[in-house]
Amino acid sequence: MKKQTYLILFLCLGMLQEAIAQFPGASSQRSSVSLKHGAHRLGKRTDAQMETWRNYGLGQFIHWGLYAIPGGHWNGKYYPGAAEWIRSWNEMPNEDYDNLYKQFDPKHFDAKAWAAQAKDMGARYVIITTKHHDGFCIWPSKYTDYTIANTPYKNDALKELVDAYDAVGIDVYLYFSIIDWNHNGYRSGVPESGDEKQSYEAFKDFTANQLKELLTTYPTTKGLWFDGTWDKAWIAEAEFTDSLEAELRAMRPGLIIGSRFRADENGRRHFDSNGDLIGDYEQGWERKLPTRIEEVHGNDWDCVMTVPENQWGYHSDWRGHVKTSTELIEMMTRAVALDGNFVLNFGPDGQGAIRPEETKLAKEIGEWMKVNHEAIYDCEYAGLEKQDWGYITKSRKTGKYYLVVFNVPISGALKIKIAPGTGIAKVYDLTDSGNTYEPEEAHRSKTDGNEYLIHLEEKPSQPKVIVLESSGEKADSEVLYEKAKT
Repeated sequence: MKKQTYLILFLCLGMLQEAIAQFPGASSQRSSVSLKHGAHRLGKRTDAQMETWRNYGLGQFIHWGLYAIPGGHWNGKYYPGAAEWIRSWNEMPNEDYDNLYKQFDPKHFDAKAWAAQAKDMGARYVIITTKHHDGFCIWPSKYTDYTIANTPYKNDALKELVDAYDAVGIDVYLYFSIIDWNHNGYRSGVPESGDEKQSYEAFKDFTANQLKELLTTYPTTKGLWFDGTWDKAWIAEAEFTDSLEAELRAMRPGLIIGSRFRADENGRRHFDSNGDLIGDYEQGWERKLPTRIEEVHGNDWDCVMTVPENQWGYHSDWRGHVKTSTELIEMMTRAVALDGNFVLNFGPDGQGAIRPEETKLAKEIGEWMKVNHEAIYDCEYAGLEKQDWGYITKSRKTGKYYLVVFNVPISGALKIKIAPGTGIAKVYDLTDSGNTYEPEEAHRSKTDGNEYLIHLEEKPSQPKVIVLESSGEKADSEVLYEKAKT
């Protein structure tokens, strides 16, 4: 009887482990709450469009709207917050802000120049703000008068941008804020009275209509990137948001939507009450990066990053630390090495010019990407132990490993630990395949993997990429380094 009991327990444990393995976002504590509006898919999407997203590596974010006109200042006073939030500042009269559209006439706006700069930087997708929290639309929406059509500029800036980025082969994603300070029906809190509820229903219809309008007007759009969905009113609309998402996906098969759009019926965002990802990729890594692969729970994800600490839209007065191109290249590499994408933000000014600091960074990143993009594009988590000298990515297409070196040890020796049963066929510089390295064997183990040292002749002046091609281990590799016997 005991043998039967143990056998049943063993089989049950195996089935449980297999079930858990099928849910990358789950842990051993995963619950099984019955949900109507939670995740509708477990695990990663495997279609071609999502695979394209997964392989981007580097993207660009554009924050541009009326907030670029004051540029973080009003009546000589400095606004310490994120520039696009200036309308919420008590020193910024709402009426004054809401009339800024009468001044919007960006003489230096050149969509083709923006797209060319992004292409030179190495970006493969862009996220463009169509409407931020202020409600101003950079496209001529037929559902409101608060649009670019009623500015001195008049032209459809969004169409210019979509066309320009499409022309250089950069995929376009549209940012859309659920918050709309300009709409009478908008509420941040759950509406209680009958009139408030009626007004909010009108706002929901307005929001749905604008989203459908964007997908119809700009048919090359690959996905939607949502903001402002933390409002309690929006969180409480699980049935509506779930239905709207289904409608948007039906309009555009393959549409990509991140985890910020909606909550489940229990108010859980990003991950539902069972711990499963809502949406196609995790958007919880805003201005931060994971440190270990376990932290992303097997999900697709991206990191959107600002150049200063927290300025998205144009602020003329950057304060605090401003990231260098080397820092940003390291962040990008770290994201890719942990199975994610990296998206760098740009905030053009009120005249449509990209600030010199951002232009310089784009140029420097682009120069590095031109010779090293093979270590970023179409790459994934390598499955190898992280080393202090930098990061390791692996090509999804060729299986090659890329050692991206940021911190060379004083010894000049890079340690690399490869999987048991694996050998090294060749090691060479990405920029010069003729410059090869002879790895020095440091440790061999059938269980822990084999360690090698790669000796650099000189310290590189910028992040260096070394290619490692693996092979099956040689037959004479049975000699192992024994552990000390105590």
